[in-house]
Parts: sequence; structure tokens; C-alpha cells
Amino acid sequence: MNPLASRKQLLIAESELNRAQLVGDLAVLTAGVRTLTARAKSFGSIASTAAVLVAGLSVFQRGKHVDADAKPSRLQTILKGAGLVSTLWLAFRSRGRGRAGL
Repeated sequence: MNPLASRKQLLIAESELNRAQLVGDLAVLTAGVRTLTARAKSFGSIASTAAVLVAGLSVFQRGKHVDADAKPSRLQTILKGAGLVSTLWLAFRSRGRGRAGL
């Protein structure tokens, strides 16, 4: 076998090894994306639950008389922020699902 033919065979073997490595890397990447997607869905369910909790707590807060000059408590501020975040999350999530069906 001449040097040119042997070099060609080595390059073909190296190319096959690179392809196999690429397939393995893509499998790892796909698994990572699936894990990330599962976590995002989990976060979505937590956000939905938080929205229900915030709505329930706000019902109880409405019944209490608060002094107009009093500064809102940290809990009220956190609950309002959580309600806003969950509302935005659900709005963006539903908009994204609507586009996927197109």
C-alpha cells in the first residue's frame, strides 16, 4: 500500500471516529435540553400554584383595614411581586404555545 492510500485510510477512520463522537455529543445535548424543558415545565406548575396562592391570600388581605399612611409590609410586597411574575409567566407561556400550533 502506498503512503497516499494509507493516509487516505487513516483520514477515513478519523472521520468515522469524529462522527461517532458528534453523535454522542448530540445525545448528551439532547438529554440536557430535555432536562431543562422538564424543569421549565415544573417551574410553570410552581408559578401556577403560586398564582393561586397569591390570589387566595389577597382575598384575605382585602378584608383587613389598613391605615392609608402605613407602609405596606414586606410580605404584601412579595405577594404582589409574585402575583405579577406568575401572571406574566402564564401570559408568555400561553402565547408561546399558541405560536407552536401555527
